[in-house]
Amino acid sequence: MAPNIHPTALVSAGAELENTVTVGPYAVIGEGVRIGAGTTVGAHTVIEGPTTIGRDNRIFTHAALGAAPQDMKYRGEPTQLHIGDHNTIREFCTFNRGTAQDEGVTRIGDDNWIMAYVHIAHDVQVGSRTILANNATLAGHVHIGDWVIVGGLTGVHQFCKVGAHAMTGFQSHVSQDVPPFMMAAGHPLSVAGVNVEGLRRRGFSKERIALVKQMHRLLYRDGLTLDNAKAAIAALRGTVEGGDGDVDMLLDFLAASTRGIAR
Repeated sequence: MAPNIHPTALVSAGAELENTVTVGPYAVIGEGVRIGAGTTVGAHTVIEGPTTIGRDNRIFTHAALGAAPQDMKYRGEPTQLHIGDHNTIREFCTFNRGTAQDEGVTRIGDDNWIMAYVHIAHDVQVGSRTILANNATLAGHVHIGDWVIVGGLTGVHQFCKVGAHAMTGFQSHVSQDVPPFMMAAGHPLSVAGVNVEGLRRRGFSKERIALVKQMHRLLYRDGLTLDNAKAAIAALRGTVEGGDGDVDMLLDFLAASTRGIAR
């Protein structure tokens, strides 16, 4: 069984497509592209290599994946784009390969819902089960954790991090790191509270949600210095069944922050 390739599509002899891949009209797939079983590539999509795409992805029309990074330091190094499994990538998305100044790989995990006109720049790391709404723009070296929701028309500044389970609102200007579990919006960006509904949907117990709210209060509402807030958050270990991982996630994020956190 051979891949289902439309007769108007152009597929390089140096591309590797599993036999259940479907390629639509006028798509172009270049050398060094690998596409896993069950993935569909929409009409007029262009995929350049080196790019690896996993299983059962739905790539809609006019996406441009794996192009050289929009970085003036780029000198043609063989950097990569890796896309996992079960992702939905809607119309006119642009994902660039990495640069030699970072790990050289732009990564998108699994089960992500990526809406139209989303731009994912060089060296971005996107986790799994995220939602990137229409026209979200991730600049170079951005890190997006699992289960994050990025609102439509939101821009994320280079090197920023958005922690797992966080959410940014419509047209947010993300110029500092957004800690896990938090809801942030606006320009200038501010943290409005905890993404409670998202945590409920993911099966967090009432006790764990209360713990996250307590961490939010220590970090944002009690007037503590950042160091004192971190110490108070660390003291919450062992107080809620299943909550130590939540405490550690927030503390690890704060320790790794390089741009400071949104306040």
